[in-house]
Amino acid sequence: MTGTPPPPDRTAADRPGPSPGSAAAHVDLAGVLFIAWGILTVLIGTSTLALGVAAAALSRGASERGGGQLAAGVTAAAFTTLAIIAILWGVAHIAVGMPLRRRHARARLAALALGSIDLVLLPYGTALGLYAVWVLLREDARRLFESR
Repeated sequence: MTGTPPPPDRTAADRPGPSPGSAAAHVDLAGVLFIAWGILTVLIGTSTLALGVAAAALSRGASERGGGQLAAGVTAAAFTTLAIIAILWGVAHIAVGMPLRRRHARARLAALALGSIDLVLLPYGTALGLYAVWVLLREDARRLFESR
């Protein structure tokens, strides 16, 4: 029975990529969460923009029949404004999440700024903001961005 010995068990240190629980793994996850949050926010902004367009159409129809024009106009303006803000906010998160995963120092600062503002967006923005601030202010995470 002279076969080849079984391969040794691979430990976390032998696997490619960051080990679970390391600063690199946390920074990668924060980047992915920023991108996911951004995509969801853009989708919400796009659907809100559709509501704004519908309200604008109702406003035009109300002017022909008389009545309700002011309410539909205010609703159209509010939905359109909120939609534009949401789309820009989502694009900003995507634009920060991608370079954050590549460890760009400016992306770390931008993620801290966006995460700090996200803290007031209950409940998911608060969770993302807390996680981003916790990860990106740790000393071992700072060193990841200084080496670039």
